[in-house]
Amino acid sequence: MSALTLAAARTIIAAAEKKADEIGQPMNIAVVDAGGNLICHVRQDGAWIGSIDISISKAWTSRAFDIQTKELGDNSQPTQQFFGIYTTNGGKVAIFAGGVPLEHDGVVIGGLGVSGGSGEQDQAVAEAGLVAI
Repeated sequence: MSALTLAAARTIIAAAEKKADEIGQPMNIAVVDAGGNLICHVRQDGAWIGSIDISISKAWTSRAFDIQTKELGDNSQPTQQFFGIYTTNGGKVAIFAGGVPLEHDGVVIGGLGVSGGSGEQDQAVAEAGLVAI
């Protein structure tokens, strides 16, 4: 797979939705392609509308920097190397858990972003989506 297709994005989202259902937390789940463009987004019943943009930003951030947003957040605290990064790119950079790059054969082909629960819940749901790729 050299490019992320809509069918693949739907498979990733389905795996993430399954985990969200298992933990009982409605989520917003977004997938972007290698260029950071939105391919697919799902807002589960009852998921916060305020988390729609956050899930998309997490997906974009994980692709834009090819790093999990949780790790970027850890490195963007005061005195850390990426402090202030969240102010760049028009405020689009998300620095909390729930965004993961999507890789195939060692190449980043997109990003997955999840928002709607605690950081730990968002991260768990995002990691469940990785299994599908």
